[in-house]
Amino acid sequence: MSFAVIPIDFGPFTDVISFIMELDKLKYVHRKTKILNNQRHENSAEHSWHFALAAISFAPYVKDVDINRVVQMALIHDIVEIDAGDVIAFDLAGREAIHAQEVKAANRIFGLLPESQRDYFLALWHEYEDGATPEARFAKILDRVMPVFMNLHNNGQSWVENGIRFEQVFNLLHFISESYPELWIYLLPQLEVAREKGWLKA
Repeated sequence: MSFAVIPIDFGPFTDVISFIMELDKLKYVHRKTKILNNQRHENSAEHSWHFALAAISFAPYVKDVDINRVVQMALIHDIVEIDAGDVIAFDLAGREAIHAQEVKAANRIFGLLPESQRDYFLALWHEYEDGATPEARFAKILDRVMPVFMNLHNNGQSWVENGIRFEQVFNLLHFISESYPELWIYLLPQLEVAREKGWLKA
C-alpha cells in the first residue's frame, strides 16, 4: 500500500495506534481464494482472522502446542503483505523471490512499535517463517490447509481458475502426513475426490 497513515497524537499510545492503523492496509491485499459464495476474493486480513479461529477450533485435537502462540502467529504472519503483496502458495519461485521484500516489510511495519513490542513481533514472525517450533509447524499446517478447506467447499474455485494440478497440491501438503497424520488420513482422500471432480488437474 502506497498511501501514508498520518499519525495522530495519542501521547504514549501514538506509536501503537499508528501501527494499528497501518494494519488496516492488509484489508486491501487480495488473495486468489474467494469467499464461499464466490462473489469476491478474500483479503489477507480475513484469511488471518479465519486462520486464528481455526487454530482455536483445532486446540482440542493437538497436544504439546501453545495454541495462544499459534493464534498470534496467525494474526501477524501475513502483515508483511502490506508491502510485499500476496503470492499464491504454488508459485514457489515467486515466493522465494519476494522473501527479501518480506523481511524488509517486517522490519518496517513492526518497527512502528516501541522497541520491546517491535522485538516481540519480529521474533514471532521469524519463528513462524523458520517453522522450527511445534507452534510454528502447526501454524504452517493450518495456513496451508485453510485455502484447501475453502476450495473443497467452493467447487475448487482457486484451483480451477489457476489451473492447479493435483501433484502441486500433494507436494505442498505432503509434509502434513508426518507432522499431523491424524488430519492427513482424511485430507488426502478429499484431494483425490477433488481430482476426480476435475477441480484439480490430473
